[in-house]
Amino acid sequence: MEVWLAQLIQDLLAALALPQVGLVAVFVITFVSATLLPLGSEPAVFLVVKADPGMFWPVIAVATVGNTLGGMTSWWLGYGAEKAVEAVKHREPPNPRALAWLKRFGPKACVLSWLPIVGDPLCAVAGWLKLPFWPCVGWMALGKGLRFLCFTVALLYFIPESWLS
Repeated sequence: MEVWLAQLIQDLLAALALPQVGLVAVFVITFVSATLLPLGSEPAVFLVVKADPGMFWPVIAVATVGNTLGGMTSWWLGYGAEKAVEAVKHREPPNPRALAWLKRFGPKACVLSWLPIVGDPLCAVAGWLKLPFWPCVGWMALGKGLRFLCFTVALLYFIPESWLS
């Protein structure tokens, strides 16, 4: 059974490494990682770029779009959750300091959606607070795009070739 499972995992990884599904895999991984599910997308982006350096800009673009769509999903989940709570409680939620900070900065705060741990919930809270959707999306895309660009360039520069063999 262990030999069969090891072969299955190896075949699956080989299939996902094909250039035809590389961008699809990047999209799915970056989308899921931008929701509240814990998943890191930088390794997938880095490995696809490392496998085919000519795909640098398409991979960065697909990762940014996937991650932004995931952030948009979180925004809508927050918006829907607020509607559900409001329907049940018929009152506004308490306004702690973090919510006041987010209200003060508005959609521009969504540029921080790239941050680990707090970035994904930030998108949901922006929806909860009913911050304007499209400005939030624009700031999310900017932050997430810059993150993928910076992280991928840094990883390409600092990860030695011997580590990948």
